[in-house]
Amino acid sequence: MSDPIVIIGAGQAAAAFAGKLRMLGADRPLTIVGDEPVLPYQRPPLSKKYLVGEAAFDRLLLKPPAWYETNAVTMLTSRRAVAIDRAGRLVRLEDGEELPYATLVLATGSTPRRLPAAIGGHLAGVYTLRGKADADALMADFQPGRRLIVVGGGYVGLETAAVARTRGLEVTVVELADRILQRVAAPATADLVRTLHREHGVDILEGAAVARLIGAGGRLVGAELTDGRVIDADLAVVGIGVAPNAELAAAAGLAVDDGILVDEVCRTTDPDILAVGDCARFPYRGRSIRLESVQNAFDQGEAAAAALVGAGGAYQPQPWFWSDQYDAKLQIAGLHHGYDDTLQTDGPRPGSHAVWYFAGGRMIAVDALNFPAAFVTAKKLLEAGKAVSRADVETKPLKELLG
Repeated sequence: MSDPIVIIGAGQAAAAFAGKLRMLGADRPLTIVGDEPVLPYQRPPLSKKYLVGEAAFDRLLLKPPAWYETNAVTMLTSRRAVAIDRAGRLVRLEDGEELPYATLVLATGSTPRRLPAAIGGHLAGVYTLRGKADADALMADFQPGRRLIVVGGGYVGLETAAVARTRGLEVTVVELADRILQRVAAPATADLVRTLHREHGVDILEGAAVARLIGAGGRLVGAELTDGRVIDADLAVVGIGVAPNAELAAAAGLAVDDGILVDEVCRTTDPDILAVGDCARFPYRGRSIRLESVQNAFDQGEAAAAALVGAGGAYQPQPWFWSDQYDAKLQIAGLHHGYDDTLQTDGPRPGSHAVWYFAGGRMIAVDALNFPAAFVTAKKLLEAGKAVSRADVETKPLKELLG
């Protein structure tokens, strides 16, 4: 075989890389190694429609099964890579098989952080939500009338809370910070989302911490908070962030720092090894960032494939995200990091709002709740690199901002 490519990881970034490579006409042997027993699939619906049985799993597949055979992509499922031999250019699998590579792509993703076993994180009924197996297990427990504790008030936790309330569970969200969405959104956005959840009957406890999860017979029955309060519970979902899967890279001697360090074309400190998606930390406007999003996984996977065959240059993302909660859609364009001012505007319908972020007088991001026109406008402005001030947003119609 000539110049084989091996991808470790079988998520969005891996599928995007493989698809782009074949679309560009590259016919190098290509193998994807995934530790799940299924083909690459979309993860966001796991905490939404899939969790409540509204979307069959085959609808989540990123590519139909026949695509892999048609495009000469070898898909190894239920296989785990355990070591990288850079000198021999080999990937070692858990079962002892060795895969030779000329180019290695690390698309290893990230792993949800769990509560320590010492405080009950190991109890039955305590879940994290990352893969299909997590969603399948949680689905069986999602029964009307049961009491759910969501530990963590970020997007994954709040999306799960919304689905649970829709299914008729009693839901309490426990957030350690003084407000929900503290790491990812401004107070104004948090206020809008908090109101949405309270209108649906979710009890949100902010500035509260779990001291221990209480078990009986090995199963969760409640949680004790650090202030002494006890909350009865039948199940818990832990959404306290993720850690990049960088252990293989670190063991192989690659540079890591809260992710696998890559350059502007996704190369690690070994030029024959690339990294893409949640696991990769890359240069962005003078600093180093990791983006945990479907959009970044897809775009970075495609960008790495194009750069590898000389059909693309530096990866320059235009970040955008979304979160579905109840019948509300929150759409986010740009990165709000470093903002020093915000402005809230209201859309044409009740419940539609936008929170605009500014840094040094220039718009850098927007959170649009049920306000797609604001999202689309901001996204186009950011992609065009057009400077827009707070006064512009306050005084001009959206269409004029684009003009």
